[in-house]
Amino acid sequence: MEFASMTTSVRTGRFSAQRRFDYRRLVTVFDSYVQTGRVDLAVRGRGGGGPRPVGGDFVALDATWEAEMGRRGLAPATREAYGRVARSYLVFLERRGIAVLDGADGASVLAFLESLLDRWARSSLFWVVSNFRPFLKFTGRADLVNALNLAGVKRFHAIVPLLGDADEELVVRACASGVVSARDAAITLLALTTGLRACDIVALRIGDVDWRGHTIGIVQQKTGNPLTLPLPALLLGKLASYVLDERPSSGDDHLFLRMKAPHTRLNDHATVHRVTVETFRKAGVAEAKAGTRLLRHNAASRLLAAAVPLPTIAAVLGHASEESTNLYMSVDRRRLLDCVLPVPEAVRS
Repeated sequence: MEFASMTTSVRTGRFSAQRRFDYRRLVTVFDSYVQTGRVDLAVRGRGGGGPRPVGGDFVALDATWEAEMGRRGLAPATREAYGRVARSYLVFLERRGIAVLDGADGASVLAFLESLLDRWARSSLFWVVSNFRPFLKFTGRADLVNALNLAGVKRFHAIVPLLGDADEELVVRACASGVVSARDAAITLLALTTGLRACDIVALRIGDVDWRGHTIGIVQQKTGNPLTLPLPALLLGKLASYVLDERPSSGDDHLFLRMKAPHTRLNDHATVHRVTVETFRKAGVAEAKAGTRLLRHNAASRLLAAAVPLPTIAAVLGHASEESTNLYMSVDRRRLLDCVLPVPEAVRS
């Protein structure tokens, strides 16, 4: 009961995953010191990669798949996503008494997907299937791949709401006025004005910023494509303030570092999400789901509303295909209405 009460947010009065994580980390540090005599300040990720198989054959298969993903040069976030769902399937098989892949059949794939609905929304299964398919192809089991295709999971294209003009002004004003740190202001403005993905923000290095040219140049984590984006004056100023006044002294050349020791790169996209959510809260915008997905969608929609051509928007967002940009047309209500044909006179009442 005492631990449960310690994980309650003082501000909201509700359970706080962050406080639970912090207390668990504190316990780990103390336990490590008692056992080894050293203070272990190594960065720990959340979740630990999910459950792992314990049987010899599946452990070896998991290790072989990890090595193959490394050989293919997949991005760390991609390897994590592919590896997690593959291990979840192997653990699922073990719980059904199957210790080798030869004992699995197509029905096990469908049953695995069905089991995920206890904790996944059906609309999210598309991402599970996308991350699962490469592993099944790697195993050479065409029957398992065919079963995955038979599941018929479709991608769900939700219409993400736009950030209102008044709310956007509040966020920009908060970033400009010093209500939030220069680091958090720069991260939020990057997501808001450039539409950068969270994984690209985390991967930014100091050398990626062209201070004289007012641009950043990166190679996208998701697509591997190069991308150069302009930096508005406010954003550039916040980046400069962070680097000169706030950024901890560190041998790590990543642009954004942890505020707490060890001063290494931000852990993952969840860190960026926490930064933007906190910035929105301090700006007085509490209702918006202030993740980088919303901000990326908002940046694209603003460009579309300004009559910027789709190929240009695709280039700014770093889309590998212009087709990916078509989703943003769903929120341009005024122009969509222009496409509606008038009701013929003969059928009007």
